Amino acid sequence: MKKGKFLLLAIAIFTMIFSLAACSGSQSSNTKEKEPKKEAKGESKTEASTVNIGYTGPLSGPAAFYGERTLNGVKMAVDEINSSGGFEVNGKTYTINLVPLDDKYLPNEAGANAKRLIQEHKTPIIFTPHSGGVMALQVFNEIDKFIIGAYTSEPKVTEGGNSLTVRIPPRYDGYMEPFSKYAMERFGKKIAALPTASQYGKDWTETLLPYWEKSGGEVVFKSAIDFSKETDFFTVVTNALKEKPDVLFIGGASEPTAKVAKQARELGFKGGFIIMDQAKLDEMKAVTGSYDVLEGSIGVLPLVNSDSPAIPEFVKNYRAKYNAEPGSEAGFNYIAMHIFVEAMKAAGSVDDAKAIREHIQDGLDQLPEDKKVYFINKVGEDGGFEADLSIAAVEDGKIVLKKVK
Repeated sequence: MKKGKFLLLAIAIFTMIFSLAACSGSQSSNTKEKEPKKEAKGESKTEASTVNIGYTGPLSGPAAFYGERTLNGVKMAVDEINSSGGFEVNGKTYTINLVPLDDKYLPNEAGANAKRLIQEHKTPIIFTPHSGGVMALQVFNEIDKFIIGAYTSEPKVTEGGNSLTVRIPPRYDGYMEPFSKYAMERFGKKIAALPTASQYGKDWTETLLPYWEKSGGEVVFKSAIDFSKETDFFTVVTNALKEKPDVLFIGGASEPTAKVAKQARELGFKGGFIIMDQAKLDEMKAVTGSYDVLEGSIGVLPLVNSDSPAIPEFVKNYRAKYNAEPGSEAGFNYIAMHIFVEAMKAAGSVDDAKAIREHIQDGLDQLPEDKKVYFINKVGEDGGFEADLSIAAVEDGKIVLKKVK
């Protein structure tokens, strides 16, 4: 997206946010908020010993599965911290109160939620798991002095110079070369693009397709899918397959993305899939029933297949808590919450967003070994976690790790 377009988007979002914030009182009944359980008798805490941490993400609608998984990672870290007695900053012990709000995957709702979190809960950090939401919050987070815990691999969120944004997953543009090379070599050079219609999907498409063509490939079809409105993909998939593509580029939240792949197979598609990093192979398998439907897919490595030493214990604890397999969205947000707490310790403050942001690298350096479910090399000057890219393909019905050179 050009800078001019980004500026216009920011202005438009800014206008919507403040009009929504002005009437937030009347909207609150329509916003899904999960307040923490009341403490048992004898366990009361003073308000001064509690740090409120915010979250705005999709907790209803077609992306709810994705939103819940990102929230679960933060919640798991918070529960661990609180159950261990909290954490100490300048001789005072603090526990965390996590305040999640539903934004239905809509940037304007994310902005209104953030205003509410700041005004009502004074949250120094707000997590959000979509680029549209991050960009909405970036309109005013430096003014209102809160850190955005940005769970998005969109490079633009840390390229704009926002001093209080921390990008949690690695940038997605690193996937273009290995994904394209694998798909072309195994299946061919004709690609049809059927990504999510979100801003993130548009940006991914505008990065992948030019790279595909530069590498000698041909784009034979392109049409975005609005997963918030569409549940039957027969027509769009049929139109794409009429162009006889070798590869389909699909992506968005895992559940609807899996349904697109399943529809393509039912219509006779025999080629491969390039899967946007938002969708996870293991979560898609839960929808398709097996990896057979996803044969030939190239995407991010499922967390449970990682070789990090901290993975076995994390997976065991996650299964016990949520009765489900953890994905990378849970893992990355889990580790980010722990890093933020370590940064608060290093900064000597639980509410000075600027100081906490300045000590993010210290937070990473002090992260306990048993919390390192990902290999994060450092925090870049732009605020992005620089983690190793982990990709995998589905071959003969199994997950196969692919090294990134």
